[in-house]
Amino acid sequence: MPPLWLSIVPVLFLILGLVSAVWIAGEDATSGPSQVMLILSGIFASFLSLTHGYYSARRNRVAFSFSASWKKLESAILSTIAEVMPAVLILLLIGALIGLWIVSGVVPALIVWGIALLDPTIFLFTACILSAVVSLVTGSSWSTAGTVGVALVGVGHALGMDPGMTAGAVVSGAYFGDKMSPFSETTNLAASMAGVELFDHIRHMMYTTIPGLVISLVIFLGMGYGITESSSPVELEKTVNTIQSVFWIHPALLAVPLFTFFLIYRRIPAVPAILLGSLLGAAFAALFQSEALAFADQKNMPAALLQSASNGLHFATGQSNVDSLLGRGGMSSMLTTIWLILSAMFFAGIMEGSGMIQSIATSVLKRIHSTGGLISGTIFGGLFANIVTSEQYLSIVVNGRFFREAYKQRGLSPLTLSRSLEDSGTLTSALVPWNTCGAFMAATLQTPVFLYAPFAFLNWITPLIGILYAWTGTFLAPAEQKRGGKSLASSASPSDAEG
Repeated sequence: MPPLWLSIVPVLFLILGLVSAVWIAGEDATSGPSQVMLILSGIFASFLSLTHGYYSARRNRVAFSFSASWKKLESAILSTIAEVMPAVLILLLIGALIGLWIVSGVVPALIVWGIALLDPTIFLFTACILSAVVSLVTGSSWSTAGTVGVALVGVGHALGMDPGMTAGAVVSGAYFGDKMSPFSETTNLAASMAGVELFDHIRHMMYTTIPGLVISLVIFLGMGYGITESSSPVELEKTVNTIQSVFWIHPALLAVPLFTFFLIYRRIPAVPAILLGSLLGAAFAALFQSEALAFADQKNMPAALLQSASNGLHFATGQSNVDSLLGRGGMSSMLTTIWLILSAMFFAGIMEGSGMIQSIATSVLKRIHSTGGLISGTIFGGLFANIVTSEQYLSIVVNGRFFREAYKQRGLSPLTLSRSLEDSGTLTSALVPWNTCGAFMAATLQTPVFLYAPFAFLNWITPLIGILYAWTGTFLAPAEQKRGGKSLASSASPSDAEG
């Protein structure tokens, strides 16, 4: 295992590189510059690892093979990339779903109804609650963002809301349901890693997550009353009329999202559920939206459906804000995000394969001497793992593996461990632009992480509440409450669809 100082150097190199990318490219940092920095950081880490291995071998007078050492790192890279391939596939399918749900009239209908029903002063508050309810039922933050989240961002755009605020409200709500739902893979995984029963785990999370949601909703409500609506009633009416002139808007269109939510609720795997939802959207487009093709310069429906699924349709309605609302989706819209994820996995694979992550974690454990420090270390460790490994599943697994024995030795309940794993591992994943979750949310909601992260209040307030409890000794489950039971889905693994 490499020494601590050597293991920290690539992390510092990565942070410096990513900060430089943001400083140089601004909001476009994740469109290429960040990917380059992640690859360079991985190359730098591999150079340090191979060099350290070479000199260690010479010092111990044993044979050293650069080829064999690189093969080990390469194997770790490929293994790490393989773990996120289901997420990559889901990204592509979500892109197709968004494109097809737009041409089918589903998203336009939700935007029209949202404009009619949602008061701008309570829009952020309502968006957070709606996202929380859908995610709680489905157990998936990704499915929530890819369906109602897309519609809410469209409504917010039409109302003249700041896109970062809207996306932040959606992300906050989506991750509340994701964290608290018994159907969520991360919820089951955290309970399994800590060795506690699922519903004991969920009940214990209420102490941090419910206050986090209440505080977030109060802030969103206050923000709403402090926002001056930038879209006048005349402009909103013009937007609604333009959308209605392009699409057939009818409550029957709700059958498409309701069918998709039903599949997810019934625990149909994400890939077939999203695929079936996309196909139903395509069927509704063919049946009811043929007149919309005139505005998209498409002569036949099969070509329009293929274009929607691959690149998204580009409508020319004569109203630019409507065109931007409708010109979304398609698999190609996710390619930059996939590039970002693969680049992050390259760095993460080298860090794990070289033993640098293990070295950092072991060194941290040796320096923790109090209960507050242990729980805080777990929470900060989750954030660190989300930054370095770029995957929330790895954050939960790595942290759970390294801290479980320490909690046992200190007589702390594993319920506190499972809660801390989710307070950080699940929630902070959406705040890291190159993490699979942050990249997905940014691509799906078409809002950079840097813009929505300050408004994703639940995602950073909840970990702070966990740290407060750690140092005050509040709401920490006593050791005797620990259970040895098995969670409902203790077999959940990183290869499952994101939840």
